[in-house]
This record gives sequence, C-alpha cells and structure tokens, in this order.
Amino acid sequence: MTKVAVLSSHNGSGFNALYEALIKKELNIELVLVISNNQNALVLQNAANYAIDNFVVNSKTDANPDEKIALLLKEYGCEYIFLSGYMKKLSSTLTRNFNIINSHPALLPNYGGEGMYGRYVHEAVIKNREKESGVTIHKVNENYDEGEILLQKKVTLSEDESVESLEKKIKMLEQLAIVEVFKNI
Repeated sequence: MTKVAVLSSHNGSGFNALYEALIKKELNIELVLVISNNQNALVLQNAANYAIDNFVVNSKTDANPDEKIALLLKEYGCEYIFLSGYMKKLSSTLTRNFNIINSHPALLPNYGGEGMYGRYVHEAVIKNREKESGVTIHKVNENYDEGEILLQKKVTLSEDESVESLEKKIKMLEQLAIVEVFKNI
C-alpha cells in the first residue's frame, strides 16, 4: 500500500478529505505521518485522534527543519507527500527527492506564486472579474505553484460572488480533486 505523509500549517482540510476517503474505502493508500510547522494546528489533533503519528517541525524545534522532515519521510517510508495548506516553502532537497503534491485554490498558472494562497487568491479572482476559478492539484518543485499540473477542476462564479462564497465552492471542489488524484496514484 502506498504510504502518504501530509504537511499542513493549520486545519488540514485536504488531510481530512484523504482520511474520509480512506474510511469509505475509496483510496488504497495509508496515511502514516502528519507534520506541521505550527504546534497549535488542528491537523495535529485530528491526526492524534486517528492514531496517525504526527510531529511539529519548525525552526524552533530543529536547526534545519527541511532536513528533519526528510529524515521523518524516509523513516516512515513515505512515497508521496501531500501539502494541505502548508505555509512554508520547501527546499530543493525535498522537492527533488520526494513526490510532493499540492492543492492550489485557483486555475494555475493564473493566481499562483508567492503570497497567493487562500483568501488572497479569491480576492484577486473576484477583483479581476473572472468568469471561472477552480482548483489545481500539481506536483511541487522549487518554485511556488510551477510544478506539473495533475488535475484541474473548474467552478463558475456568480454575478454576486463574494470571497466567502467562492472560498466555500473551492473548498468543496478541492476535496473531490484531492481524492481523485490519489485514486490515480
């Protein structure tokens, strides 16, 4: 069975989508590890509740966080790493040596890059009066949001779309897209 680790800085909604799909027997993967740079991240508590090993790794816990992450990924035999709202840029050592997948709340290559995450993406999409947005699941390389696109799903914006309503639409779409990509791994 394919072993997967999740890196997340906050809630880990993508982690939750993967876990729920496992419970429903929709995926043939094993979630073996959760790592967060934020000791107060809800994803850590969820992982503990599901008996999944979890760690806080950041510049306060380790002199070289990326090195510690690499050691944990190797120790747990992780074949894939999924970034579920992980807010730290990964070193090229990690991106070159591991299969890392990210979910981005827009249709890349538009609205990607440094500082383009979550609410900021949705604000920009609405400000530019886009007709559609969506979610992109992509491989991670050393540049923000430039890795190979694995899957994109689109949603049409309504005339009175708000940041909040778009965020809700994208979150629902994202959960489906994440599971779809991992079904094909």
